[in-house]
Amino acid sequence: MTLLWVETIVQIVGVMILSPLVTGILNRTKALFEARRGPPILQPYYDLAKFLKKELLLPPNSTRIFFLVPFFVFGIYILISFVIPVILPFPNYLSVSVDFLGGGLLFALTSVLLVLGALNSGSNISAIGASRSATFSAYAEPTLILVFFAVALISGTNNPYVTNAVLSTSVTAYLGLYHLFATVAFFMLLLFETGQLPLESSSNMELGMIDEARVYEYSGPHLFMIKYSSMIKLYLLGSVFLNVFAFPWFMQDGLIGSLADIPIMFGKWLVLIAMLVVVNESLGKVRLFKIQDFLSISFALSIFSVITLTLGGIA
Repeated sequence: MTLLWVETIVQIVGVMILSPLVTGILNRTKALFEARRGPPILQPYYDLAKFLKKELLLPPNSTRIFFLVPFFVFGIYILISFVIPVILPFPNYLSVSVDFLGGGLLFALTSVLLVLGALNSGSNISAIGASRSATFSAYAEPTLILVFFAVALISGTNNPYVTNAVLSTSVTAYLGLYHLFATVAFFMLLLFETGQLPLESSSNMELGMIDEARVYEYSGPHLFMIKYSSMIKLYLLGSVFLNVFAFPWFMQDGLIGSLADIPIMFGKWLVLIAMLVVVNESLGKVRLFKIQDFLSISFALSIFSVITLTLGGIA
């Protein structure tokens, strides 16, 4: 029992430490790909420390909802860190309480909370970001749940650890057309949900921003939790893609194995970072209203995955 607690702590600490590092490597790699020097790899850690030291300012017309949203969002992502196969190949104490569907609903809940916080701020810019986020989430969240449903059908259970075990030991399941559809659909969703889809205008000074607009009024420790949460979200969704869809192998058992899984996971992430950068820099800039088309394709692929699996089954 004590050993399982230690391994669980290793997973959570790994998520907390590696999330900003992955973001830093991703940003630096993008800059190098564009022939720029770019920010230091450790820049996200410096930014988080800076936000934590800043003064907390609240919009004059905001209520408790605006104040509490960053705490709930940060706490939900920490909870998700317990229940998905990030480092450990087997369930820990909290894993039995949340399955694929529960994880998808928790991701959706954070988006709803950020929308509520943005609307409660009283800012027009935040309201625009909340409106856009809600519109696109109507396409993204069903896709996330349907993709999780598709991979759950592959293993006959919606436990992500069982799915990881099935895909890592069954070549037929891994190479099945249904798994390919689900993998591509989730990768497209990953691009959008983590802000890796190149938009025509997405900087802080443009009207095309989405995520930055939702958190436009947050500052100080609030901004620390929001930014840290976005880094953890990138790491969690990327880890699900790596360990459940793309590379479900090499996850180790035991305390020594859980420690060895940290550099193994880091190596997997380097592969995913290269994929994200190549896709991000190769795609043309997407206009804001074209995001719906992009997410619709992802949703269609997730439907194809379920239909293919239902009609063909697993050999």
